[in-house]
Amino acid sequence: MKAFIEPLILYAILFLPSGQSGAGDFVTFSAAGEVFRIVLYNIPSLALVWYLLLKVRSLKAWGVGLPRREDLAAGLLALPSLVLTGFVIAAVSPLFQNIPEGPRLAPPSDVSGWLILVVSCISTGYLEESFFRFYLLSRRDEFGLSAAAAAFVSVASFAFCHVYEGPWGFLNAVLAGSVLSFLFLRYRALHGLAFAHGLYNTLVYVFSLF
Repeated sequence: MKAFIEPLILYAILFLPSGQSGAGDFVTFSAAGEVFRIVLYNIPSLALVWYLLLKVRSLKAWGVGLPRREDLAAGLLALPSLVLTGFVIAAVSPLFQNIPEGPRLAPPSDVSGWLILVVSCISTGYLEESFFRFYLLSRRDEFGLSAAAAAFVSVASFAFCHVYEGPWGFLNAVLAGSVLSFLFLRYRALHGLAFAHGLYNTLVYVFSLF
């Protein structure tokens, strides 16, 4: 039980939903808000996760370095899988009108806004992949979990922190988390999955234009 204290505290501080927009709300894009999110949340949170990881082992011992072929393979598999999952849920959700939709996103209105959004999405991708995939799945032996049990914990915790997006957003997070966990266990590729995750989040805003 002692081994779970650190990840539980990390999860509670960094990822438990609080104050986000609920299902059906219209979310306007704020460049200033995204900059504050990057500087005051994404970067410090990412630094904290990796500080705790590096207290245990060095980057080399964790197997983290420059992107490798495994990162390319994982990214090329992850991105279309995430996009396909999102498209299927978007196509199916209107058939169930009694189930509330998630927040509606307003995209940026200028080039600088899009650049800020991309940085925000990529940094969020790195943060979430660093914790939900790298941290939880790489340390599964310390937690006394099998690969399957660790993947379940990763998917469940990832989905729960997206519960504010409504039932369809929660389902999307379950499916996306399952794909990302499988690919991490297969390729152990942080960079490829983080970029795929961030690009998918960016594409969600692109698709909101249509």
